[in-house]
Amino acid sequence: MRKTIHEHILVCLSSAPSNANTIRAAAKLSKAFGGTLTALYVQTKSADQMGAEDRRRLQRHTRLAEKLGASVSAVTGDDVAFQIAEFARISKATKIVLGRSAAPKGRIFAPKPLTEQLVELAPYLDIYIIPDSAGKNRRRQNPATRQRIRPSVQDVLITIGILTLSTVIGFAFHRMRFTEANTITIYILGVLLTALFTKNHVCSGISSLAGVLLFNFFFTEPRLSFRAYASGYPVTFAVMLFASLLTGTLANQLAVHAKRSTQTAWRTQVLLETTQRLSRAEEEEDILAVMADQLLKLLNRPILLRCANGVTIRRHPDGEPAEDFAGANAQRFAFACGGKPFGEVLVEGDALEPLESGILHSILGEGALAIENRQNARQKEEAAVVAKNEQLRANLLRSISHDLRTPLTSISGNAETLLTCGGGMAESDRRAMLTDIYEDAVWLIRLVENLLSITRIDEGHARLSMTTELVDEVIAESLRHVRAKTHTIETDLGDELLLARMDARLVSQVIVNLVENAVKYTPEGSKIEISARRQEKEILVRVADHGPGIPDEAKPRVFDMFYTGSQKIADCRRSMGLGLYLCQSIIHLHGGTIAVTDNIPHGCVFAFTLPVSEVTINE
Repeated sequence: MRKTIHEHILVCLSSAPSNANTIRAAAKLSKAFGGTLTALYVQTKSADQMGAEDRRRLQRHTRLAEKLGASVSAVTGDDVAFQIAEFARISKATKIVLGRSAAPKGRIFAPKPLTEQLVELAPYLDIYIIPDSAGKNRRRQNPATRQRIRPSVQDVLITIGILTLSTVIGFAFHRMRFTEANTITIYILGVLLTALFTKNHVCSGISSLAGVLLFNFFFTEPRLSFRAYASGYPVTFAVMLFASLLTGTLANQLAVHAKRSTQTAWRTQVLLETTQRLSRAEEEEDILAVMADQLLKLLNRPILLRCANGVTIRRHPDGEPAEDFAGANAQRFAFACGGKPFGEVLVEGDALEPLESGILHSILGEGALAIENRQNARQKEEAAVVAKNEQLRANLLRSISHDLRTPLTSISGNAETLLTCGGGMAESDRRAMLTDIYEDAVWLIRLVENLLSITRIDEGHARLSMTTELVDEVIAESLRHVRAKTHTIETDLGDELLLARMDARLVSQVIVNLVENAVKYTPEGSKIEISARRQEKEILVRVADHGPGIPDEAKPRVFDMFYTGSQKIADCRRSMGLGLYLCQSIIHLHGGTIAVTDNIPHGCVFAFTLPVSEVTINE
């Protein structure tokens, strides 16, 4: 069986005008082979001194690569060939597409072309070269290059100051009769300081040559002359010049490396902080705010984040609203969520460096992933709610189908009997049938009231009519609606006047449900006790019975919807398990608590609390 080889095409980014053709050729090659495409930019020390036009052109090339489906990466290093070969090895690239400029003329010690270096470093790669016909003209006149060679006035003054100070210290060493080697080290130290404190590497070369000339002029015999009597001085000058140039070059590389390390550490910190903050963000607006904050911290430029859902977030380095920023010259970066365009980021200022652009896309990618995860989590929550509602609906239908059949059958049967044979029945039998019809109808009405109350509470449509009520009056009114001919109900309300803030209608429904629940699950002739006491800022109402009680394992579930337990009801009519759930919902709406405990020696106690209400009497 033939093994399928996955092609990974690597194209190099640059500011050359013809680099766009190279990128398009690489994209066509990737499409032809059905592989992936990566655009790589190698940032050298000269990148910081790149001209504005070159920066804009490089940014256009980066956007072109992204548009053609390439993933953009950037590395830093002065050895371009080594960086490309190493990246190709790590990323498992199989082909490289390069642009080649015309060979430089008139240079004796010209370095090897990039292609030859890559052949030596990565012989396993296929290298495709796209000729750069515009390279000759671009190289012939490049004002940015001339600008890099020409040092600034500040760098020149720093160089002159360091050379002057080195010469003064050299005169001091000469008066103290130090050897010439000590004076040479002072000039080498001056070259090192020049390389560290100036931004143009040309200054360190000038300092090296000037140091040799100054040492020759002031400190060799004959003094104040560029002539040298000793035969070993030319060798000394050559060694001094070489040491100075080497020292300056190493100092320059050290400064560049330190700058890159600082930038890399800062960008890594920004990315790590972005990941941590996004993991804590809960809503989409919070995620977008984190993205805007981190982009501002990374780029230090005005940021405008605009989303398809209408959210717009602005950030400015000075903390200003910046309502009018991000016009036609702003750079736009789109980001998608779930494969669909979600929004765009507008950045003011010059073209971004490839490294900045890469980190920007990383932040946008992390933000889009966080938004997608949040949307998925919301969809799962909504699906769970729908599934729960469907389960409740199924349970309700199942309970209704089983629990309503008995009373409805009884009502219809008794009514049919009265219609067909009522005239010939004894008065006592007819009255018994009418009583059964009435009791079954009352049970059905109570059931419907519970269902309607639960629906209003669960949907958030329940409106409390809070008033100050006497607790004993509410209990007395509730007991008028309780059918308990076979049980004894006793009340113990104490001598204290108990006032509570409540919705009297709903609290009465709670008391009726608790008492009827006790009637259903206790034997005939049992006693049911209702008591009320004040406990600090609450009124505690207790409904106690002397029945078989509730097992400990069932107590945590008695307030769940549709939970009925395993006990039989005296009249063989199953409860739907809605009464206690409704009681709990009503009491929680009042800010109180409800619980069930054992009644010693047997039975159970349902207790709930209501907020105390104080009445001020003005005499």
